[in-house]
Amino acid sequence: MNICLPEKLYYSIGEVSRAFGVNASLIRFWEKEFDILSPKKNRKGDRFFSSKDIDHLKVIYHLVKEKGYTLDGARAALNTHPEIAKKVELISRLEIVRSELLQLKNLLDDENSLQNEI
Repeated sequence: MNICLPEKLYYSIGEVSRAFGVNASLIRFWEKEFDILSPKKNRKGDRFFSSKDIDHLKVIYHLVKEKGYTLDGARAALNTHPEIAKKVELISRLEIVRSELLQLKNLLDDENSLQNEI
């Protein structure tokens, strides 16, 4: 799960839902289900998520969508194992490193195939 969002103070629910590849309604639902999510709302009621909210969403997404936890199970895991957030961040960083290494490998493979043709 590699979430690509620009560096900003706040993100709209549309930006967040596109980054996670889910519907905005799911983000709103998770907001109701998980107390750790607390986006700011303007007078109109539009939600604006901080970087901290995005980090919490990454953990929730990882537990629910990638690991298959139920909402109750994810809530319990967050309450009993606060280090989960650090593990999810580490997994995310390792995925980025892996993709960069694969890009380098592909470049080297392409270069080797060109040299073999000569």
